[in-house]
Amino acid sequence: MFAPVYFHRATVPRGMELLDDSIVPEHARDVKAEAREFAHEHIEPNAQKYFQSGEYPEEILAAGQESNLVAQDIPERWGGRGLDLAQLLAMTEEFYRADAGIALTLQLASFGCEITYEHGTDDQCEEYLRPVAEGEQRSGLAVSEPETGSDLSGMQTRAEKDGDEWVIDGEKYWIGNGVEADWITLYARTGDDEENPYGNHSMFIVPTDTDGYEAEHIPEKMAMRASKQAHIEFDDCRIPEENLIGEIGDGFLMLADFFNHGRIAVAGHGLGIAAAAIEETWTFTHDREEFGRTISDFQAVQHGLADMILEFESARALTWRGCQKVANGENAGYWAAMAKTKATEMAVDVSERGMQFHGGRSILDERRIARVYRDARIPVIYEGANEIQRNLIYGQAP
Repeated sequence: MFAPVYFHRATVPRGMELLDDSIVPEHARDVKAEAREFAHEHIEPNAQKYFQSGEYPEEILAAGQESNLVAQDIPERWGGRGLDLAQLLAMTEEFYRADAGIALTLQLASFGCEITYEHGTDDQCEEYLRPVAEGEQRSGLAVSEPETGSDLSGMQTRAEKDGDEWVIDGEKYWIGNGVEADWITLYARTGDDEENPYGNHSMFIVPTDTDGYEAEHIPEKMAMRASKQAHIEFDDCRIPEENLIGEIGDGFLMLADFFNHGRIAVAGHGLGIAAAAIEETWTFTHDREEFGRTISDFQAVQHGLADMILEFESARALTWRGCQKVANGENAGYWAAMAKTKATEMAVDVSERGMQFHGGRSILDERRIARVYRDARIPVIYEGANEIQRNLIYGQAP
């Protein structure tokens, strides 16, 4: 005989905490606490203002630089803190829960720097990385093109050797900090070997004040409006030969490794956005009354909230496992793709359900859930669309 089961109405808290420390490695918890305090003081109070204005959050970026929370993956020898992947993920969760647009600006301030400190020369690191780590400059990474997004071997912007210079011609699109950066890391074609399509591209450092570099902001986005992306045109843009990073033809492999780390960060984008959606929905449903009781008293809502938490915890567990695997170099592409896909799609799902539970109020710009819903739609696309991630998962499955 089974023992009888008695059901009773549970007592639930009005608020909740999803981004707890229990899953975070101990060495990353201090940085997580720093990021949470910064987000509470600087990001959360300004999120709605910057979303509605679409302005670049210069003051918040400056505060982040002063607090040593921007560009701090750069090694200590070049002025940073040498934060590892787990520390960056812990920080990312907190920033993106507060606001995805401002958080993206903070992270893009050093975008692409990892390629230089992993593959560049000491002179390149001293000249270009130290000013970024010290908050005096900002960088960018230029990969995507107007007609090519996820096909890294198909990029057409070209760099040709001319004496002791490289001459760059072509276009790049969706480039974070393309206007604001002091220099960018450029992925450009340097060969046309059809038998080795993954050896035809190289990486370069391009100062944005170089003649032949022209950038303009793309039209305003529906989400992450506090972050700025650009359309860049290169017309006889000449840089010194020493601005090549690493070896000619190694660009694809450099970028593949860089994206493995980046996709763990993007999984963190999804976790932070989803945490905001769930926490906002939890509070709303426990405060809002309909038919003489709070919305959370309805079993359908309780089940919906339970599903949101289930999906969140599953994605977070996968992301932190993926973080460890990528950091250890254990089938990194496979784990990075799984974490990125699961966490970002989960963020879309829970934010959509949060909109539904908010009812008519959800469509008002002033509502946080509306901003979160818009922001959630973006990470499923960038850093390699999730359709591409599924190709990687299938192709690299053990």
